[in-house]
Amino acid sequence: MKNKLVFDFIVNKEHKTIHISREFNAHLGLVWQAWTDPELLDRWWGPQPWRAETKTMDFREGGFWLYAMVGPEGEKHWSKTNFVSIMKEKYFSSKGGFSDENGVLNPAFPQNLWENTFIADDNKVRVEMLLTYDSIDGLEKEMDMGFKEGMTLDFEQLDELLSTLEK
Repeated sequence: MKNKLVFDFIVNKEHKTIHISREFNAHLGLVWQAWTDPELLDRWWGPQPWRAETKTMDFREGGFWLYAMVGPEGEKHWSKTNFVSIMKEKYFSSKGGFSDENGVLNPAFPQNLWENTFIADDNKVRVEMLLTYDSIDGLEKEMDMGFKEGMTLDFEQLDELLSTLEK
């Protein structure tokens, strides 16, 4: 029987934020790698039948991740996130949103600052995520596009990936 992993998802429209707390059953180095290595990210980011496909990733302050969400029919929806701050195995923040295939952000879609804090506890890691949107409309649009449902599936896919990498 699997232990229940912490998963909280709180929307605060007043502050234009989404706070997600999610626990993973793996050691810190592996969870960090799954969030920062493009080969691993592509294996869990994007709820099936969609998948992520990294075009470019330069994981450093001032670098960026440009990737496509690829649908079951091969359609691609591009996103770019710029890395703002990184403290290895502790924290990273990024700012971005939907873009074209060259990484030019599309202002018609939501943009946000995404802050991830990694907290190790025994053989588990809790990732605290704070997403701050440029506007309430952006937050609501992202939620209407199925953000919570998509992230829930992503995290389940990450759980599965981590279980195979731990062995």
